[in-house]
Amino acid sequence: MENTILEMQFALDTFYFLMMGALVMWMAAGFSMLEAGMVRSKNTAEILTKNIGLFAIACTTYMVYGYDLMYGGGILLDGISGAGDKYSNASDFFFQVVFVATAMSIVSGAVAERMKLFSFFAFAVVFTGIIYPMEGAWTWAGESVFGLYKLGDLGFADFAGSGIVHMAGAAAALAGVIVLGARKGKYNKDGSSNAIPGANMPLATLGTFILWMGWFGFNGGSVLAMASKESANAVAMVFLNTNAAAAGGVIAALILVKLLWGKADLTMALNGALAGLVAITAGPDTPTALEATLIGAVGGILVVFSISTLDKVFKIDDPVGAISVHGVVGFWGLLAVPLTNSAVSFSGQLAGAGTIFVWVFGTSLVLWLALKAIMGVRISEEEEYSGADIAECGLEAYPEFTK
Repeated sequence: MENTILEMQFALDTFYFLMMGALVMWMAAGFSMLEAGMVRSKNTAEILTKNIGLFAIACTTYMVYGYDLMYGGGILLDGISGAGDKYSNASDFFFQVVFVATAMSIVSGAVAERMKLFSFFAFAVVFTGIIYPMEGAWTWAGESVFGLYKLGDLGFADFAGSGIVHMAGAAAALAGVIVLGARKGKYNKDGSSNAIPGANMPLATLGTFILWMGWFGFNGGSVLAMASKESANAVAMVFLNTNAAAAGGVIAALILVKLLWGKADLTMALNGALAGLVAITAGPDTPTALEATLIGAVGGILVVFSISTLDKVFKIDDPVGAISVHGVVGFWGLLAVPLTNSAVSFSGQLAGAGTIFVWVFGTSLVLWLALKAIMGVRISEEEEYSGADIAECGLEAYPEFTK
């Protein structure tokens, strides 16, 4: 009887893992739609090609080497089809690989509209195969950082990846944007900034709702179990807090932009939702629903100020606001954990955030510069003017509107 119960728990937890992984995979569609809506129509096909290409690359490089580097027991050498203690090893790999793809998707939007397609793919190979798995090994796998210290021993915790996934993706994106430079026409000679509106706000809104939905898998799946009363209750609470934080982010962002600019701003509302989701990701298991709402609201406020500051003050050209949403708010998400979880320290969170950022930004910057020297990273000014669709893909997303 006991064996039957254990087998049933194993089957249910494995099934739950797979379904949550499928939800996270659906976030790839969300990123694709969000980015396609936020870029100009002449760059739509290229941004979509980047998103489906990076997902395939992430799945392959993480299988070949990244998973082994992060957790040990590589697929090609040892296989992954066996049974773990609580769920199938294959389900664990599937859940982990869609997280890797999510981190890489963050980079895509920030470097949009001026990046060479295959230079981006080359970066994706190294990021998903080496850079991300290394910092993942130090955090979720509990290995020491180059033999010096263990982040877990310092009091660092990141439940589902505000820092490990989102801040890491933003750090890689920031390095890429610095190397690439701004889009033509974004900044004037006097330093003032020009708004470059996206082509399709309905598509961007759809992408945000898809990401909101997929985030239930991102955070809920990180409970790692479902087939017991305790784990089921934990999953329900994580779902509730995830949704509450996103709602708080939207409301706070909308109120703030109304006070600042006198009108609602849809793009800030969308980024407010994503900021709320990123903010709660580091610790969705311990807050009350009201606390989660407030954590998300702070994220929504931060993202408005961050997007404006990076654009107008630091001249960081990020077409979709990815660096602010995932980087700045990801850092806030890490700092918010000790507010509701006494087992986590602020010093540990700062140490973890610093380790992740220095590693990912440093290695990414070196890689971007190497790619720039070897194959170039930016399309020509003429190609940028005509659009990356024609230059990189040889087709247009909306050919019937072309004269």
